[in-house]
Amino acid sequence: MKSILLILSLAFSFFSIAQPKIENSKLIIDQPVSFKTGSSELTDEGKEALKQVKEFLQSKDYISTMRVEGHTDTDGNAEKNQTLTEQRALSVCKWLVANGIECKRLLPVGFGATKPVAANDTPGGKAQNRRIDFVMAGLRGKAIGGMPLDGGGKTAGDPCN
Repeated sequence: MKSILLILSLAFSFFSIAQPKIENSKLIIDQPVSFKTGSSELTDEGKEALKQVKEFLQSKDYISTMRVEGHTDTDGNAEKNQTLTEQRALSVCKWLVANGIECKRLLPVGFGATKPVAANDTPGGKAQNRRIDFVMAGLRGKAIGGMPLDGGGKTAGDPCN
């Protein structure tokens, strides 16, 4: 009996490792979504990270809109950074669509460097600010909390095209 309980406990631990967390309507995944430097091309590690998002959305069909937010640090030209965050958000959405997520459930949005989560004066802080966030923006066809679906960012394009 103890061995069965141990096996069940280990199995539960194994399956709960891959479960993403939700904090303040954001989906928190185990690893960051990464891109080739200066581009919107996903790395193999970035694609691997997106599998968690795909599985989450497939299991939660009541989430009608997931906002995919692109963010960056303050290095470089602000306009180029804005464009890069839009391209990266759209690239993530296109990957999710190509891997089975309905395009109408995804809203790619770029924020450039306007929403830092850390100071931009250290390499570690800059690394934290270069990120993709996944925000639940709509449930069952209605915006969450009366907020605009785009969250105030610049919509990056249509993932259905």
